[in-house]
Order: sequence, then C-alpha cells, then structure tokens
Amino acid sequence: MTYRFLIYISYSYSIPIGEPLEREILNRNYEVFWFADEKDGKSALRDKVNSFENINHVIDFKPHVVLAATNDVPDFITGLKVQIFHGFNAEKRPEKQSFSHFRIRGFFDLYCTQGPNTTLEFKKLEQLYGYFKVRETGWSKMDPLFPIPKKETDLKPTILIASTFTERLSLAYNSEVFHTIQQLADGGDFNFLMVLHPKVKGEFRDKWKSLRNENFEFYDTTDLIPLFKKSDVMFADTTSAIQEFLIQKKPVVAFRHTFPHDYLININSSDEIKEAFKKALNPKKELIDNIQTYILQLHPYFDGKSSVRVLDASIQMINSDLSKLKNKPLNLIRKYKIRKKLNYFTLKSFNHPLEALKHA
Repeated sequence: MTYRFLIYISYSYSIPIGEPLEREILNRNYEVFWFADEKDGKSALRDKVNSFENINHVIDFKPHVVLAATNDVPDFITGLKVQIFHGFNAEKRPEKQSFSHFRIRGFFDLYCTQGPNTTLEFKKLEQLYGYFKVRETGWSKMDPLFPIPKKETDLKPTILIASTFTERLSLAYNSEVFHTIQQLADGGDFNFLMVLHPKVKGEFRDKWKSLRNENFEFYDTTDLIPLFKKSDVMFADTTSAIQEFLIQKKPVVAFRHTFPHDYLININSSDEIKEAFKKALNPKKELIDNIQTYILQLHPYFDGKSSVRVLDASIQMINSDLSKLKNKPLNLIRKYKIRKKLNYFTLKSFNHPLEALKHA
C-alpha cells in the first residue's frame, strides 16, 4: 500500500524535525506533503514544491498519517494524528511541575516519545485517558547528528551561543552578557557561533549581528545540527537546544537556568562566563558522567534512525486493532479555535482513528 503522509508544522524551526521524516517517507516510495498553520511556517515552506498553501488542499489530499510538530492538529483532517514534538522537554518553569510537554490536548492518536524520561510519563497518561497510544521512537530531528564526527583540532575552541525567546529567561536580552561576549570576541581566545530563536525580537537580533568579526559569526538558521558539530561547548539559557547539544556528550554552560541540573555548568552572572568556558573546555569526569546518565534517559538512540521508528510505529498502528481505543473528548473550545485560525468552519470531526482512517 502507498501511504499518504502530511507533515504539519507551525513555525520554521520545525522544518529540521520534518525533513528526516520526509526523506524516509520518500525512501519508501510513499507520498508526502507539508502544511503550516502560521505565517512563519508558510514562509519557510515556499521553496518546497510538496507543500500546501490552503487547508482545502490538505483535506482533498486525505492523508493516512498526519505527523504534527505542533501542540494541536485539525480534527477534521483524515488519518492517524501523530505527535512528533517540536522540542525536548526544556523544563523552563519550576512552578509548573507537570510542564507543557506533557499536556494532553485531545487531538492525537499516537505519541512518538523521545526517550525514557518522557515515555514513562506519557505511558501513565495513556492508561489514564485511553484514547491514544505511546511508542518510544527517538526524535527525528536528531537523525542527521549521527554518526557524530570527531571535531578537527583547532587552535581556538568554538563556543556556540543559543537562546530562547522568552524575554525573562533569555540571555539574548541581557546587556551585561552582550558586553562580556563582545569583549571575549574582541580578545580572540574563542571562536563564537551564534543562533537565536526565530521569535527573538528584531532589535536584539540586529544587536547581536553587529558583533560579527573574525571571532564571531551570527547564523540566521533553524538548522542547528551543523553548528553543533562545529562547536566544543554551548552557552545557553533555558532553550531546549541544550538537550539537543548534550546528546554529543559536549558540555553546556547555562546562564540562569531555572533548574541547577548536575549535567550543566550553571552560572548566574556575566562575570562567571569566561571561567565557565574554561571549565567546559576541560570538563571533569563527574560532569561527563552526569551528561552520559542524562542523555540515556533523554534520547538513548545514536543510530540516526528515529524517523524509521516513527514511520514503523505509525504504519503498525494503522494496521492494528484500534477498536478498543476510546473516543477523544469533545474538545469544543480548542476545535473552534483551530477552525477560526484556519478560517475553515465545519461540523466534521474525527474523534476516533478508525473513523479518520476510513475516510482517508
């Protein structure tokens, strides 16, 4: 059977999540199209010939599987709705112990989890709700990271700076951090690469871009893996890029992270930055051991085949007995919001995967 896949995104940063899946889908000679429900995502998909501009085209496509790197997905589209996630659980807010990563919004039939520390919680939720399944597959975005090459020895170490967009959590908005990095870049002891979340305000993006010199390079990209491979250390705040970078077993210096994790070098002042970089470049065995322990819980897959596992799990579920799954909740408010967002109003709603696949 030739399956039809839809990769459903909102923002440009989800394209590197979908592309490994797209390659695997095409490798199997199945059909695949993209759709974005936000302006940023639509703009990023303009160069893709296999993308839909209009939700009506999505409906006419009748996908068998919808791979969603979003929190919500239209309930009126056919097919199995699969949550592939748009990031790791970044654990940004300690006051919310459940974290938004584990919020069940009532739209998905299958959750493809990234590793044991998310699978365990989602398995509990699977038993609680009864209308979706959970399979641990690893995360498709990490596939191009493997195999991890040995970095060539340079005269100067390379620091990758990455930042979240939430202003109160972001180092990108901190003037003292800016001036310290400016001094270090001028000093020439380190090479700096920098990337900012697409939602960071333009004036601050321009400010950091102004630092460009032989020791500092700013990248306007959402494809972070090539930068990971070039870098010896990451300097970040609470961005989920931290977890992605750690999978290489390379140290991270975290500026005012909300949790004092033992797998990070935690600092709270710009005065500590240079010394923290030195520690990261000559890490203690204890730190490396802590990183190793953590990533085995986060993403214990180093074969670059998470996309293979996502597709296998999706197709296996399509061909399994789904009759015992409960119907999804009515979810009227969220369903209305999706219809308003897409300017598509319909009473059609597939509340059970059997029904959604029957019409695909």
